[in-house]
Amino acid sequence: MDAVESPERRAAFEARIAAGEVIEPKDWMPEGYRRQLLRMMSQHAHSEVVGMLPEGNWITRAPTLRRKIGLLAKVQDEAGHGLYLYCAAESLGVSRDEMLDALHDGAARYASIFNYPTLSWADIGAIGWLVDGAAVVNQTLLAKCSFGPYARAMLRICREENFHRRQGYEIVATLARGTAAQRAMVQDAVNRWWWPTLMMFGPPDAESANSEALMRWRVKRQSNDAQRQWFINLTVPQANAIGIELPDPELEFDAESGNWKSGAVDWDEFRRVLRGDGPCNHERMAARRRAHEEGRWVRQAAQAFEARRRTRAPREISTTPRREPAHV
Repeated sequence: MDAVESPERRAAFEARIAAGEVIEPKDWMPEGYRRQLLRMMSQHAHSEVVGMLPEGNWITRAPTLRRKIGLLAKVQDEAGHGLYLYCAAESLGVSRDEMLDALHDGAARYASIFNYPTLSWADIGAIGWLVDGAAVVNQTLLAKCSFGPYARAMLRICREENFHRRQGYEIVATLARGTAAQRAMVQDAVNRWWWPTLMMFGPPDAESANSEALMRWRVKRQSNDAQRQWFINLTVPQANAIGIELPDPELEFDAESGNWKSGAVDWDEFRRVLRGDGPCNHERMAARRRAHEEGRWVRQAAQAFEARRRTRAPREISTTPRREPAHV
């Protein structure tokens, strides 16, 4: 892509965005647009990969074979989501190795929610219902973003995340109908995951450094606060339907606006976790670095196999019908 940026090119690009056109990797784009896309897509990919860790820890401890199979499939889906997103980001000229190095060196971020521990089986249900539910709100909008590879990756991801959300809600609802101990366990999980889930949408609009440009370029289609409110409005009736109490004493319905009003999020905690001081930051990154190093031989073997395949002459395909062996 020709990197020369002029007022005329910038104006033409902005006109394409305003007209709702889709931008493809070979199209000219401002460097700021490219940087924002790389930041968002790499963080999104890292979040999918790191997000496998808190749930993968429960595959062998899931209570039934059905639950084990469902959780195993979900973790596999998340690996695939990371792959789609790394591929989309690579279309802008940055290699996957570079993105992973930035993650392992601490230069790149991922969603703060994945730095919290999974203390019980109910946490798996809460993650599916709340965390994946929040992801669906965000990613449904990203499926309409202005950058083609990112939008197309979201189409399949959103379908799978919707299934994960329903799966999590079914776990939570089952526990909520269970014994007193099961109800207490799931209520405790929801209490711990509710506020970090609200933080997933990012800081308040007034404190968001990137939202204005992303909204103008139609990478984001709604602000952080608007998405957060949408999620709350969807989730409160779901909680009421199964008798789960959301841990917000200020939560109340405002008939005039049609919204559920909520209490203040602890943004100091959000910033602290992003800086690396969350409950599981060090544990998660140590696990990722270890897995990357232990998988090095697989990557090297795959590269060697591909190099050998490319250098070998194509094998001749015989057109002679294969003779069946005689029966003895």
